[in-house]
Amino acid sequence: MLTLASKLKRDDGLKGPRSSATASDSTRRVSVRDKLLVKEVAELEANLPCTCKVHFPDPNKLHCFQLTVTPDEGYYQGGKFQFETEVPDAYNMVPPKVKCLTRIWHPNITETGDICLSLLREHSIDGTGWAPTRTLKDVVWGLNSLFTDLLNFDDPLNIEAAEHHLRDKEDFRNKVEDYIKRYAR
Repeated sequence: MLTLASKLKRDDGLKGPRSSATASDSTRRVSVRDKLLVKEVAELEANLPCTCKVHFPDPNKLHCFQLTVTPDEGYYQGGKFQFETEVPDAYNMVPPKVKCLTRIWHPNITETGDICLSLLREHSIDGTGWAPTRTLKDVVWGLNSLFTDLLNFDDPLNIEAAEHHLRDKEDFRNKVEDYIKRYAR
């Protein structure tokens, strides 16, 4: 991660006066995001849950990373679930975009990877949505918690999975285990 920090310092030193105000504003907005990410990624790596790993395919692009969650308890124990995170230019005013890359049978994650986690919503009725005070650490801990204490059958995104659990918990567990064997190893 030091590569990006060094690059940011070097870029700040090379910048001279700009002739276009819009170019300057646009550049400043992106560099603010990147400066935040350097700090947040260091904090995240120091406070990562033991069931999570982060991977940066390009260490110079902290705004694109992958998260692997390997739950050690509950229905999803033994699975390895991949998430792709992209941090937009307007971060930290807007939340990161997160998609689950692993096919999963889960009430709060669709089979196509959409995720229902209130802190990933820009606007939330219950007041638990995104706020500029939130960080990547909050996002990672929230995603990790979807497999334990934030697993929510009462307000599902995948209604079919939630109804399946309500109808037959044992069959639900069997389907989760089948998905883990097929898609999450």
